[in-house]
Amino acid sequence: MNTWFDNAWAMVQRPGFLLELLLVGVILGLAGWAANALHRRSTSPSSALPTGGVARLAFPVIAVVMLTTCGFVAHHIGWQVRVIAFAIQLLIALAAVRMAVFALRRAFPQSIWVAALERSLATIIWLGVALDTVGLLSEVIDWLDGYSFHVGKAHITLWAIIQGFGSVFATVIVALWLGGLIETRLQNSSSLDSSLKIVFSRVSKTLLVLVAVLVGMSLVGLDLTTLSVFGGALGVGLGFGMQKIASNYVSGFIILLDRSISIGNIIQVGQDKGEVKRITTRYTVLRAGNGSHILLPNETLVTSTVQNDSYADPRWRLTVSVQVAYSSDVERAIAIMEALAGADARILKDPMFKSNVVALEDSGVKLEMGFWVGTAAHTSPDLRSDLYRGILLRFREEGIEIPFPQREVRLLGTAPAA
Repeated sequence: MNTWFDNAWAMVQRPGFLLELLLVGVILGLAGWAANALHRRSTSPSSALPTGGVARLAFPVIAVVMLTTCGFVAHHIGWQVRVIAFAIQLLIALAAVRMAVFALRRAFPQSIWVAALERSLATIIWLGVALDTVGLLSEVIDWLDGYSFHVGKAHITLWAIIQGFGSVFATVIVALWLGGLIETRLQNSSSLDSSLKIVFSRVSKTLLVLVAVLVGMSLVGLDLTTLSVFGGALGVGLGFGMQKIASNYVSGFIILLDRSISIGNIIQVGQDKGEVKRITTRYTVLRAGNGSHILLPNETLVTSTVQNDSYADPRWRLTVSVQVAYSSDVERAIAIMEALAGADARILKDPMFKSNVVALEDSGVKLEMGFWVGTAAHTSPDLRSDLYRGILLRFREEGIEIPFPQREVRLLGTAPAA
């Protein structure tokens, strides 16, 4: 520590210290201005630049590039720069923290634990920078490398374990970040089906994470052939102990690939009916008409009979029925019903709505109007309610009677005396 303080005091006493410090301040100001300009441009509606963390990542990157350029020029003119080298070291650490945080937020956008992990990650990185600055990092590494143990024939140290976890964590985070970018590009594509988008997104994430784990282990120097026996045993254990989970996982891919069920379909499995809102690796989420969500295992959708009301055509056919008295003008009643349907924007004009006389019943003439709607949202009771209210109001104005059942009761015999 005394040596570090002596070096720091000697650096402050150098003749060019204030000039170098002023240069670093100017470069940091320019980098901040450039990062803010890039952020404003990326958030504009007409910009094609990616948003989310652009300014936070751009500031340390731009500052490092500018400071490195200045350090290169100063080195060639014989000017020793130490403040610039120290600032570059801090900015690289800042960029590493922000890149890790940005990747975590892109990979897990709705996870609560990300905030706590961000703080822990930033603490570890800044602690490493601080130890390296004061010259204690090498001593800490030697101390961690001194704790070792044997697993079979392998000699493992505490520092090797930390390196392994760090390498695998870093490669997995990068893989998840790339997977998030691929998923965003797929979701913005208009030429792919929604099911194929989900399939490609999941396959890409799975492959990227697998490659990241293998690369992270290779960076540590772990021989991957030593995992063959363990991998075989793990595969057998998963096969026997997680049959249902594996079956649901494979069934999810089958559903997405054969496009039998897509997001937005209205399906019914047994007594469960609703709109498909999400298809995950293990289950499919349905939103019922009452607002509740039903989680159906993917295996159930593959092995059971599924009624898909919007499999080939997203349009829905609905009906409204009403009775009019035999003395009423039936043609006028039909014209009123069709006029109300034609005035409602939720009802499609192709196929055309049509009213028919469907029965001559005891109390009156039964009329039924069939019509089509374009989305499942219009199948709610609101549309029928509006049509029935309009029919009731117009029938009253036109004097068209809606009959009700009438019964004639006859008393046989004489009534008893009082």
